[in-house]
Amino acid sequence: MTERTPSILPRFQTLTAWLDWQTTLHPNRMDLGLERVGAVWARLAPDGGRLPCPVITAGGTNGKGSTVAMLEAMTLAAGYHCGVYTSPHLRRYNERVRIDGEPVSDAALCESFARIDHARGDISLTYFEFGTLAALDLFVRARLDLVVLEVGLGGRLDAVNLLDADVAIVTSIGLDHTDWLGDSLDAIAREKAGIFRADRPAIIGQRDAPATLRAEAMQIAAYPLQLGRELDHTRTAEGWNWSGPDGQRLALPLPTLRGPFQLDNATAAIAALMAVRTALPIPINAIRTGLQRAQLAGRFQVMPGAVTWILDVAHNGEAAAALAANLRDVARNGRLRAVLAVLADKNPERIVAPICEYVDDWYLAQSDDARALPVTQLSERLQDIIGPQQRGLFNSVAAALNTALAESTAGDTLLVFGSFTTVGHALEHPACPTGF
Repeated sequence: MTERTPSILPRFQTLTAWLDWQTTLHPNRMDLGLERVGAVWARLAPDGGRLPCPVITAGGTNGKGSTVAMLEAMTLAAGYHCGVYTSPHLRRYNERVRIDGEPVSDAALCESFARIDHARGDISLTYFEFGTLAALDLFVRARLDLVVLEVGLGGRLDAVNLLDADVAIVTSIGLDHTDWLGDSLDAIAREKAGIFRADRPAIIGQRDAPATLRAEAMQIAAYPLQLGRELDHTRTAEGWNWSGPDGQRLALPLPTLRGPFQLDNATAAIAALMAVRTALPIPINAIRTGLQRAQLAGRFQVMPGAVTWILDVAHNGEAAAALAANLRDVARNGRLRAVLAVLADKNPERIVAPICEYVDDWYLAQSDDARALPVTQLSERLQDIIGPQQRGLFNSVAAALNTALAESTAGDTLLVFGSFTTVGHALEHPACPTGF
């Protein structure tokens, strides 16, 4: 289905206007549930809402973005057409919807938003629901061989869960979004397991995942494939070996994405592609190429220069522990200066604790996100952890960066982390080095 729908008069002419309006349409910023968004999708989508190609969903507390990036890179390396939906974005909203590795245009998004607006009638939608429907609408209209969808929050009630995915991945379970998903690992695991489907692969990319996650998969008669059980990886002198069910083995190069935990994510991604190989065979050379091409801004993104920049969206304790493991392996000569800004629903103590031993100076900031934790509260909560190392409080990430850079000399390292918004501000700073 590729034809446009000229009979729909758009409410707005620009992407910015559409997005600003979407933030006001629903009374709550977040309203988990599939009833409203499902009703709109039923009106909007042809063929009962199914996409005409295999669909892989990826959820989890940490690691899902990297897993999606590797899935996309391997699929494109094989010469297939791939649609990817992720959230949130770092700099431009268009980053959320990619076709063949490229963000979709403003015009395509505006046309899709107009179709959704026409189909919804008097049903209100959240900003995230509008974006999810737009991604699905655009994917239906493209000639795609694979669609990869990143779960936004949780799983069971996330808008992405509208579709019955051919394969579902849960990368990891950690304590995050506890106000919405529950305050225990078991409760969070149950919500994440909501993307699993009966008679379809349920990939678990964590060795020590709560037993509840696998139990939920088995309860609904999904086929669990878990790291350390049906799936595994081992390091070798030349790279690493992937192993899957039925004795499958692949000898592979290390992923370009940094960190030992990326082998867990790569193992899950390859297992998902193996699960759809009847419809979409991926040659081993494409797997190898994709692992070495996959890139993901803001995930231990190291940008060398007189002052080395490291950007990481780590915003929970588990992600901060992974960041610390990467910092341990980075050679540096000078001081490590950290710019930190977090959102109000996060636990800054858990985010900072694993990083403390590596940081010499802290620059605490408040981003312009409406959900940002005020910098004075951030300072108060971290006083007992980093008190003597605080170099100042700043009302913007840019101001914190300016001071940190002014106090840096050649050989120093600048770490910017704490949220997607924080890293997005850093990428917009005029002194930020060129990408990858």
